[in-house]
Order: sequence, then C-alpha cells, then structure tokens
Amino acid sequence: MRELTVEQKDRLLQITLNRPEKRNALTCDMCTGLAQAVNEAQKREDIGAIFVCAAGQVFCAGMDLDEALLPHHNLAAAHEDLFTMGAHSVKPIVMCVNGPALGGGLGLVAQSHVAVAAQSAVFGLPEIRIGLWPFLVYRAVEAALGARRTLELSLTGRVFQASEALHAGLIQMTCPPDEVCDRANVIARDIAKASPRTVAAGMQYYLGSRGKSSVDAGELAAALRTELMASGDFEEGRAAFKAKREPRWPSMPPGFYERQ
Repeated sequence: MRELTVEQKDRLLQITLNRPEKRNALTCDMCTGLAQAVNEAQKREDIGAIFVCAAGQVFCAGMDLDEALLPHHNLAAAHEDLFTMGAHSVKPIVMCVNGPALGGGLGLVAQSHVAVAAQSAVFGLPEIRIGLWPFLVYRAVEAALGARRTLELSLTGRVFQASEALHAGLIQMTCPPDEVCDRANVIARDIAKASPRTVAAGMQYYLGSRGKSSVDAGELAAALRTELMASGDFEEGRAAFKAKREPRWPSMPPGFYERQ
C-alpha cells in the first residue's frame, strides 16, 4: 500500500495521506511526494484545484518519530517545501481534516487555502511533551494563527477543538464527521469548475499582495481587475448571468465541457 496516493479527477488533483495504521504520521517520502505533487500541479492547465485528505480516522499525527531518529536523517530538508507550499501555490489547496491534526499535521492544515474539519477534529503542537520544539512547522502555524497563539500552543502543548480552530481562522467550516469529506470535496470541485482566469488572478492577488503596502496592493488589484474585465471569461460570465444559465468559461482547457 502506498503511503501517499495522487490521482486526478476531472480538474481536481486529489492527494491522500494513506498511512492510517500509523495515524498518517509523515515520513520523508510522504513530505517530498506531497510537495512535489503540489509543485507539479502549478504548471498544469488541466488542474484547477488541489484536494488533500486522509485515510482512516486521523488526519495526521505529525512526523514519524521512528524515522526521524535514523542516522543521516535530513528532516528539515524534507519538510521545507511542504510547509511553505501554501504561500506559493497558485492552485487553491482545499483540505478535508477528518480527525486529529497534530504537530506536522497542524502545519499541513496551515498550508491550506480552504479547510473543512470534522466537528470532532482536534489540533495542537504537542512536541514539548516529548522534549521537542515544533521548529519545522512553527513559522507556518504562526502565519495562520499569529505569533502569541502559536507560542502559547508550543509552550503548553495543549490540544484544542475544531470550534477554536474555526474561531481562529485556521479552518473555514466544520461539519459532522460523516459529512466532512463530501462537503470539502464539493468545495474543491466548485473551485475547480470556476473560471480558471479569475481563480488565477485571485490567487495572484492573494499571494502577491501579502506584506505589501496598501498602495502597492491597490495597484496590483487595479491591474488584475483591468485584465479580467477585458477577458472573454468576464464577457461570458455577464452573458450567462443575464441568460440565467451556467457559464462556459473560454479559459477552460479545450474539450472540458464536451467531457462533462
């Protein structure tokens, strides 16, 4: 059984953590494979969104400690691309958090652009309980949760509920455990079916405006808005809205609508 499965379904790239017997603890190969799949998707016009989920009852229990203790184990190198992918991916990353997301699992959720979690899911940085500090995921979690909250979680190792994760903005939605995968998948598929040109412009603004001054962000927004308003997708969107029909985006890959 492969520890990580990658498959394309229509315009959706689905990546599944597939190590349920080990609570989906991350190995170096899993980290490298996941980051590589996301990186390769950036160049693919036939992929509109990335959907990350997990087999079993646990989303991800963190890094594989047994593997981390092996000689010459370069854990930092394996995690570097993984825990920065959300800040670089122009393809929206949607995650289905079906259960506990701890340590590296929390770092992984922090890389999502949209995350849907089971109401029973829990989150945390428990490394301090075994004499470690979450160095590898710290900055990723800090970007999602803020400096003070991340420090508190790291110092206490406490586990928090999905309701707190929702309030903090780490996840965007909760639902019953038996509905979480379907709900997250619908969101990912809806994004994948949206105007590719518009999604690309939106992600370009999201990534490109972060940390910029309001003036620079405004200039980027104006340029992207001008491009979109001159595009065939905007023209088609307006026409479809007036005609009360589903749009057929010109920027979709050739043959997409014929295959539906």
